[in-house]
Amino acid sequence: MTLAEAAARAEALAEIGDERSLAALRLEWDEEIEAAARDQDYRVRAQGYRAIAQFRFRQKLELLRRGLEDESPAARGAALISLESLSRDHPGDVNAFRPLLHELAARDPNAAVRRLAVFCLRNGAPNADTIRLLDGIAESEDADADLRKAARAVSAQLVKKSRAK
Repeated sequence: MTLAEAAARAEALAEIGDERSLAALRLEWDEEIEAAARDQDYRVRAQGYRAIAQFRFRQKLELLRRGLEDESPAARGAALISLESLSRDHPGDVNAFRPLLHELAARDPNAAVRRLAVFCLRNGAPNADTIRLLDGIAESEDADADLRKAARAVSAQLVKKSRAK
């Protein structure tokens, strides 16, 4: 079984709530995920970062930080997708990565990575600095239209979330 196949299996187990089998699969694939995230090939690294969320491997959050700082936009994107997925039920994950997410959303040279960082921020606390950053991106004529649209939508969601408290 390849890492991609094991990750798909892990995701299926998580969806049906089979925690015991998922834990066994995590134990079996732990080292392979680590090795993939440290591989020379950006495609393998991206697959390793993506597998962290598919395995629901919360113990690997610091490995995702490495992915967010990766030289490859594909690897950074995969790490962001994993962080977004893991943070849906754990907003503290976004809060722990907030400065790095702000940097990626504001300055990453890859537009897709910037959009993914913006989408990650929606799962965190409605922090005033984040809302200001998103509003700035939404109003920036230098940002592409999709990024501005995403920033506007996430800012509105965070404002709404802050008012609900």
